[in-house]
Amino acid sequence: MEDRPLVIDVVDNGGQWTHREWRMLRYLKVDTQIIENTTPVSELRDLDGLILSGGAARIGLSGELGNCAAFLELDVPVLGICAGHQFMARHYGGDAREAPEPEFGAADITLVDGGGAIFAGTPGTQTVWESHNDEVHVLPNGFRITASSPSCEIQGMENEAGTRFGLQFHPEVNDSEYGREMFENFIRVCREARNGS
Repeated sequence: MEDRPLVIDVVDNGGQWTHREWRMLRYLKVDTQIIENTTPVSELRDLDGLILSGGAARIGLSGELGNCAAFLELDVPVLGICAGHQFMARHYGGDAREAPEPEFGAADITLVDGGGAIFAGTPGTQTVWESHNDEVHVLPNGFRITASSPSCEIQGMENEAGTRFGLQFHPEVNDSEYGREMFENFIRVCREARNGS
C-alpha cells in the first residue's frame, strides 16, 4: 500500500487557478486529476485526499457546489481553498458572508497557535495571495482558527480531528511564499491518514 502514489483529486468549482492546484500535486508526485463538482460519489477513485478548489464570486455562499457536500462526508482529509473553504465552513455549521474588506493581491497573514498541520514548518507571519469578495466569519463547531489577517479573521481553519482544512487565500499561486510547503503538509496528512497513523 505504501508503494503506490497517493491519490488526491481536485474538485473543479470553477476557480481560475484550479489547474495550478493540480499542477502542484503533480509536481509533488501525487496521482491527481481534476474532477467536476457534479461527479457522483460512486464514480470517485479510491482517494487518499481531496481538494475543493476556489470558484466564481458568491459561489461559496450559494451552496451550489455540486456534490461537495457529499464529498465532505468521505473518510479522507479534505482541503478547501477560497470558495471551497467557505462552503466547508457552512457545511459544518459555520457561516460566510460578503467581505467588508474584499482582498485581492498579496496580503500578510499571522498564524494562530502555531497554525496547525497545514502550516507546519512555516513562519508565524507570511505573505499569501488573496482573491476573494467573500469570507468565513463564523467558525464551525469543532474547528479552530489557524491563520488570520487584519481584514479577515478566519484566513485558515482546521477541525479537531485534523482531517478538514480551510484556507481563504490561494496557496497554489506563486505569490503565496510558502504555498508549496502547505501542499506538502496536506500530502503528509493524507499519507498518515492512509497509513492509519
